Formats: sequence, C-alpha cells, structure tokens
Amino acid sequence: MGCLEVVGATVIDGSGRDPAEGTVTVQDGLITEVSASGERLDADGLTMTPGLIDAHVHLGLSSPIQPQFSFQLSAAEIAADIFATASATLDAGFTTVRDTGGIDGGVVTAIEKGKVRGPRVLSCGPVQCQTGGHGYYGAEWEPTELWTSHHIPGLCALSMMSGNATELRSNVREAFRRGASFLKLCVTGGVVGAHDQLSDTQFTVEEIAVAVQEAAARGTYVTVHAHNSEGIRNAIEAGVRCVEHGTDLDEPTAALMAARGVAMVPTFAVVEQLLHNTAGAGLGESTRERVLGVRERMAEALAVAEEAGVRIGLGSDLIGPAQDRRGEELSLRAALQTPMEALVAATKTNAEILGLSGRAGVLAPGMQADFVLWNGNPLENPKLFSDPANAIVVVKAGRIAKDLR
Repeated sequence: MGCLEVVGATVIDGSGRDPAEGTVTVQDGLITEVSASGERLDADGLTMTPGLIDAHVHLGLSSPIQPQFSFQLSAAEIAADIFATASATLDAGFTTVRDTGGIDGGVVTAIEKGKVRGPRVLSCGPVQCQTGGHGYYGAEWEPTELWTSHHIPGLCALSMMSGNATELRSNVREAFRRGASFLKLCVTGGVVGAHDQLSDTQFTVEEIAVAVQEAAARGTYVTVHAHNSEGIRNAIEAGVRCVEHGTDLDEPTAALMAARGVAMVPTFAVVEQLLHNTAGAGLGESTRERVLGVRERMAEALAVAEEAGVRIGLGSDLIGPAQDRRGEELSLRAALQTPMEALVAATKTNAEILGLSGRAGVLAPGMQADFVLWNGNPLENPKLFSDPANAIVVVKAGRIAKDLR
C-alpha cells in the first residue's frame, strides 16, 4: 500500500487532548511514527481528526420510506440510493459506521470488496422486533408472515418479527447466518412507528435474554432501540451492552446503566430531520406530530446520562434520501456539550462501543490510518462538521478516498 506522510496539519487525535502541530506517517494502512519516504500530503492550514464513526445509521433506508415498503420502487433504484448514501457518508468524513438495521449482507460485502465507495460497515442485518411492534411497516391487513417479502436478499432487510422466545432465537441465528456482527432489538415503541407508541414496552426480559445469550455465544453483543426507562431497564436486566436513543431516560435507570457498563447512543440529527423535512424522508405528517418534544427530552436524557457517568456515543439515525449532512449530529452535540466532547464521542468512544478499540477512533501508532483533514478547526467552529464540503481530504485504511485540495 506504500507510505503517506501528512505534514502541516493541526492534529486533534480523538483522545480529548489539546490540538497540536504534527506530522503523521502512514505505512501499509496503519499510522506509524517511523519516518519514511513516500507520497507527501501537504496539509498546511487544515485540521486533522480521526475518521468519524457514526454508531447509528440506516443505509438500507436511503429511499423514501413509505414508497420503499409499499413496492413502489424497483430493487435497482433502492440499490442506487443505498450506494449513493454510502458514498456520501464517506465524503462527509465518516470512515466507519454501525448499521443498526436495514441492509443485508451483500451491501457490506460490496463495500469491503471496493466495488462501491463507502465507509467500513458493521451491521446487525435485520432488526429483531416483536410481532406487531416497532419495525413493522406492513399494512394492517397484511399477515405478519408476508412481511419478509418486503426484503430484497443481499440488499435490504429491515426487520424480522418474533412472537415468542423460540421464534426470536431462530431469527437471531438467521441474522448471524446472513453475516450480522451484532444484534439489535426494538424493546419500546418508536417515533417512526406504524403500530406503536413511545411509551410501549416490547419483548420480555426473558425474550431479550435469549438474544443476549445467542450474541454472547458468538463473542458479540446486543444493542436495543429504547425510548422509555421501563424498556431500558428490561434490556439492562437481560444483559444488553448498549441503548439507542434513550429519550425518556430517568436518573435511577441511568445509574443502573453506569453500574452495569451499558452505553447510550443519543440520536439528535434524525429528530431535526423529521421536524423540518418529514416529507423528504418519505413519511406522513403524523410522524412529525410524534416527534414533537422528543428533542428536548433527549437533551435532558443526555444530561442525566452524563451526570450518572454513562458512556455516551454518537449516532445520526438519518433515514430516507437526505443523509448527506450526517455530520450535523456532531454540531448538535457540540451545542449541548463541547465540541471536543462531541468529537471524542464520534471517535474514541464510538470505537469502544463498537468493539474497535486499539484499531480505530484515535490517531496513534499502530491504529488504522482513518483520518479527515478539515477546512478550518471544528473545535472552534463545530458547524464545519455539518457540511461535507469542509472535509477536504478523507483517508480510509491509508488510502485517499476524497481529496478536494
């Protein structure tokens, strides 16, 4: 792969330490301190950060949602939208993402082989859902067993329905067979819901524990979509590692999360998206009504989790075709915390949550050479993260994936 030397940049290494001038040398896709002759990348005036990590993406939901699930779009168009979103994600400075439901294994493989541009992808495959619960978008008249006909094998598979623990065990084994690297369950209702409310709890502790058991047998973990504290407590009791959203997290539940080492991934960008461009995501006005008040409650939950000492990652959760401004999540978090805390959440902390510590998330010798050169200093102006045009150079595994110099 050769050598790449980056000189002249202000380096923010992702650990939380103050920025410093420095030279970064890459050899065979890894960061190294060894000086070597090779390709020289002049980064004067630019700021270097680790490649960003989005811990909550839906590449498989890159088309307008309602048309996609009502058979109004061809497989070719859905595939085109998925791969366009993957490419835009890389261009926005995200070199790794965790897909929390929607794609099938073929998308991960196509990106890994370099057949299409995109970030490194860790995927749960289809989301595991309770029969009739969050994640089911069939018509009311449609029998549950027909839901899988909405899947396109190798491309997109949003969710699998389970009516009991036995069915759930079978479904999670099928998800692993298709290449899932972790599992995601919906344990409460959701904002983009067809048949549920945010206050609903879904799956019993015993059922969630089945998924945890199957994940542990493969050396991996379970994360859960959860908005209310009762659902979060059920998931913690069952042994999950991570909670997505956490909108109505209360102090006792946050304390329990911290004590059990359960992480949380708030998702502010999708809330902004659904408040201001519901139609652009291919959803009806009723969805906007459901999201009213969620942003404020999620901000309160973030403060509660932070006070309790919960490890807090970062995810955008964007859906539909408008996923090009994924970095908006960092800008929103910077306004609620600090720009450095937002950046660390999107790099070092997310790497820890995804099981990538020691490989990604910080700029240090021996780490994967994933980094971004920004037009300006995003710690001084975090809105730079929102516009992909500010990611001047993106390097993934030592290879220049984007260069606007």
